[in-house]
Amino acid sequence: MARIVGVDIPSNKRGEVALTYIYGIGRSRAITILDEAGVDRNLKVQDWTDDDLAAIRGVIGDNFKVEGELRSEVQMNIKRLMDIGCYRGIRHRIGLPVRGQSTKNNARTRKGKRKTVANKKMATK
Repeated sequence: MARIVGVDIPSNKRGEVALTYIYGIGRSRAITILDEAGVDRNLKVQDWTDDDLAAIRGVIGDNFKVEGELRSEVQMNIKRLMDIGCYRGIRHRIGLPVRGQSTKNNARTRKGKRKTVANKKMATK
């Protein structure tokens, strides 16, 4: 098992798939990293040499924000939106969808579990 930027990479997977276990690296970025490092995309992680690992670490460290640094930047951006009080910041603050989705029936991921509101009974005459 290889360790890159604090993440254990699964050794039985191909390089381009294994790199996606790192936060901030998707499939296309993994391909770019492997091409820059000069490592075969289809080579499994267990077949990488120490030189390959060092080259991949170097490319990631020099060119990309990943893991903790990227997470903190995203959180700072959200905090900035909330502080300036823009529409997106307010939606973040009250836990509703930020990107224009409908909230009448759906949006359960953002709104959480359903809270039943009791209905008032009509007063009899």
